Amino acid sequence: MAPPGSKSSRPGRALAVLAGLIVVLLLAIVGGDLASPGNWSQHFRVRLGLDLTSGTTVALQAVTPRGGTPTATEMQQAIQIMNNRVNGAGVTEAQVEQQGKDIINVSVPGQSAEKVVNLVSRTAELLFRQVLLQAPNKSSAAPSPSPSPSPSASASPSSSAKASASPSASASPSPSPTSGTTTWQQATGDAALVSAPVKALFNKLDCSNKDWRKLVGYGNGQYDNPKIQIVSCDAAGNKYVLDKSKVLGTMITSAGAQPNQTGNDWLVSINFNGAGTKAFGDLTTMMYDKYHQSPQPPDLLGVVLDGTVVSAPYIQSPTVGGNSQISGSFNQTTATELANQLSYGKLPLSFRQQSVQSISPELGRDQLTAGLLAGALGLLLVVFYLLLYYRGLAVIAVFSLVISALLTYLSVVLLGKYQGFALSLAGIAGLIVAIGITADSFVVYFERLRDEVREGRSLRAAVERGWGRARRTILVSDTVSFLAAALLYYFAIGGVRGFAFTLGLTTLIDVVVVFTFTKPMMTLLARTKFYGQGHPLSGLDPKRLGARAPWRASPRPAARVPARTSPAKEA
Repeated sequence: MAPPGSKSSRPGRALAVLAGLIVVLLLAIVGGDLASPGNWSQHFRVRLGLDLTSGTTVALQAVTPRGGTPTATEMQQAIQIMNNRVNGAGVTEAQVEQQGKDIINVSVPGQSAEKVVNLVSRTAELLFRQVLLQAPNKSSAAPSPSPSPSPSASASPSSSAKASASPSASASPSPSPTSGTTTWQQATGDAALVSAPVKALFNKLDCSNKDWRKLVGYGNGQYDNPKIQIVSCDAAGNKYVLDKSKVLGTMITSAGAQPNQTGNDWLVSINFNGAGTKAFGDLTTMMYDKYHQSPQPPDLLGVVLDGTVVSAPYIQSPTVGGNSQISGSFNQTTATELANQLSYGKLPLSFRQQSVQSISPELGRDQLTAGLLAGALGLLLVVFYLLLYYRGLAVIAVFSLVISALLTYLSVVLLGKYQGFALSLAGIAGLIVAIGITADSFVVYFERLRDEVREGRSLRAAVERGWGRARRTILVSDTVSFLAAALLYYFAIGGVRGFAFTLGLTTLIDVVVVFTFTKPMMTLLARTKFYGQGHPLSGLDPKRLGARAPWRASPRPAARVPARTSPAKEA
């Protein structure tokens, strides 16, 4: 029997550790709202994956500008860029995974799926091109007055030059009242700098057509060729002729959005590497010296992504130090979006949409209900078995499962809040399997404990000796389960990784619960009369277990004294 003063007989310390762990998790979840109990409920929500809520899964096929299959390195770069873009847009629950050699699956839960899928699919190389011509798209035959360019503050040349982006950065002419189209003769800019074939494409270009690239004959990323002039459109429907690109997106080292210190708007800062510093400095110096800070072509510099003009600022001063700023009518959202495009639009790949699958909120709720029902049914079956076989010991097992469920819930909420973890249907399956793993630890300990009782030891001694024998088995079993989950998570893709993650998480929680709750509670209950004296309903009845010697506290029967006989007298 273990001495009363041994560490193994001090359950209060282990229970205090468990209580402290729960408090730490609760404080981490509540965070800064500790003093505002009314806001606590919003922090205890489990983030759900796309298959349990709603959203879109899109399959994108990657192709190189030459039309071939991308390399493994390019695909990994594409996945990283897409993840960065999605995180930059604030959608942390999205999943970006490779399938085969050239397919990338993007799954985005929530209502912002369409916007984010469009964002990640635009991963062609970002280029800086001088705007040679600019004009409104095809319009009605009625003439309209030309807009006036927005004023902007001038700046003297410096190493930290600025470019100002304005919605009306150029004065566009009115369309012809008879033709109803805008030709290159009506555009602002320098038509002498444009080749004849590109002028024809510019006249043909219709930016109201979403397939304008096919309309002018562009295919397989031809618009991303930096060595040719191209025509393009922007989101507002303006049409452009863009010069050859002398500055590539790969030359950008970083870009970020920040408030403008001189106004209420936002600006985008850009940093270039060595080659980019020289190329951007030469280009902006030429444009500034030649066109003298004119807020219209050819003094506009187009920021082009996937063939589309995302911004067209004019050169306010040369940039020769490798640091530049784009300022204008930006708010925080538009500035952040442009900064993300500048930072993560550096991959020379194009993507074709292969398939789109949408999950409705109704289907997501049905799958969530089915998963929770399966988990509850599995838990009830385990509890029923424990009550039937272990009787009073099942109370400890049930409360251990409750503690395990609480720790799992708090961990999932915490990971969702700080790491963007979203629980999927496969993750729920991992939690259901974990019920069996947790119950297995109880079974191992209880069986070792009952073996000690069969040997005739008192319950207090059996609790300590049984734990010593069961502890190693539990650790080995949980280690094998965790390693299997880790390997599965490393090599798997898609929902299987969610299954592996929750399986590994609950395996670690099982170790914590067994060491800090199950064993200490068994030590405490062994001191009670119900368990300590082996009540028939306790699950530790020595008679039912076939103990070799009774260990109940009962008086020993008096030994029989043999009767003494007197010798017969002789007659």
